[in-house]
Amino acid sequence: MKTPIEPKELSPTLNRRSLLTAAGASASAASFFGGAAVQAKSKKKFDPTWMPAWQIRDAIIAGKITALAVTNHFLKRIATLDPKLHSFRDVNVADARAQAAALDKALADGATPGPLFGVPVAVKESVDAKGLTRVKSEGHGRQPKGVAVVGAEDAIVVEKVRGAGAVIIGTTVMPGMGIGAGMPDLKKHPRNPWDASKVPGSSSAGSAAAVASAMVPLAIGGDGGGSTRLPGALCGLSAMHPTAGRIAHVDYTKTKFRHLTITFGPLARDPKDIAIALDVICGPDGRDMLSTIHGKAPDYLAQLGKPVTDVRLGWTPDFGHASEFFNDETPALVDLTHKAAHKMRDIGAKVKKSEIKAENFWPHVATTMFFFDGAKSDEKALRAAYAARKRNRAIFDAELEKFDFLLSPTAVFTAPTVEQWNENWKKLTFAPYYTATTFMFNWIMLPAMSIPIGYHNGMPVGLQIVGKPDSEPQMLQIADAFMRKFPRDERPKIS
Repeated sequence: MKTPIEPKELSPTLNRRSLLTAAGASASAASFFGGAAVQAKSKKKFDPTWMPAWQIRDAIIAGKITALAVTNHFLKRIATLDPKLHSFRDVNVADARAQAAALDKALADGATPGPLFGVPVAVKESVDAKGLTRVKSEGHGRQPKGVAVVGAEDAIVVEKVRGAGAVIIGTTVMPGMGIGAGMPDLKKHPRNPWDASKVPGSSSAGSAAAVASAMVPLAIGGDGGGSTRLPGALCGLSAMHPTAGRIAHVDYTKTKFRHLTITFGPLARDPKDIAIALDVICGPDGRDMLSTIHGKAPDYLAQLGKPVTDVRLGWTPDFGHASEFFNDETPALVDLTHKAAHKMRDIGAKVKKSEIKAENFWPHVATTMFFFDGAKSDEKALRAAYAARKRNRAIFDAELEKFDFLLSPTAVFTAPTVEQWNENWKKLTFAPYYTATTFMFNWIMLPAMSIPIGYHNGMPVGLQIVGKPDSEPQMLQIADAFMRKFPRDERPKIS
């Protein structure tokens, strides 16, 4: 049964089944995890903290560490770090350990391990995960109240992740705009591990902070206007908004048609982990007929490691329309991302400036979103919105014939403080400023991803890559080659 909750009833960190109590969390962490002394010894031999998910999986298969030891390791990190970062809504310790123990037994019995075997994965609370609490809010805007729901079954994307052998370790907080649903005050707002006074972004914020701080190696987020890419950029991660319809999803609680700007996507520190996760979660599923239109999903790992040759990249600071939403900090970020774009030449790509002139699509995007959510829209406004979308899609289709991919800044500012963030979102007109370079690609349904390329005043900056539908394999090839050529091995302050 759905129970309306007040913020005070549910902290956006961990619920009553959590690994923490309100006091003495650090002191009790070792006693909570049985065999802490044994784990301490094994940690010296094998430390999975900063390993990408694919290396952790391979180590488990090779017998270097067990899935249970990996799960305990990351549960302990959550116990230590999440009181500072407020990333998790719910962590069910007993269930996570049971999942991992079952995987170890299956491996010992000769089972074929899946591509995410033994990897702890966090899930954004906008999707159901069986047995884990999430908070739902209706509509848009600042939602101090919400509905606490315990997942009765896995959403399709979670079902596929679990089927690939992952340990679903918890749900992450989706804070939304300032003080969000189930969030009593700003003190409990998710925090950026690079600077705990600042936010990790909106929507997939808890997932981004959890991965950036190495509380988990991989998380699933959602992207309705940039909500994987923007937290990814603000937290120094790779994050993907895939081709529309490639990841099946059904919400059985809603009778209205879901608007088509939303996708789900992985956040990780390694582009190869993004590719593996997409291989797992993409593909047709008859429960969501949109996902069956494309047919079989591409092989997202196929291009990794291959030379990047004759790839045409077009650099643009604003796609010809976003500069009206720039701020005092943006020129420095444009400069950083411009330099990163031209470094793509070092991996074999050809880089030129794109002269694209897309149209400003606000408020047209809002009109189309309200329509697909089932609200009544003015017919004249809707016709104008669809016409604008048609023109913009034609503009990008033409530009993506000149170039294989377009490059731009992901975010037009670095992470603001929690107080600044909350003040900004008191007016929903802040949305175009936050999503200035990202929302377009939800609206016209093109895939895009963000990769980390450096720092401004100590905070991460991301470069966005935009391509044609189903161009993700080559997009990931470029991202992987760039990250190997220019690796980022800095660690956040809270990690």
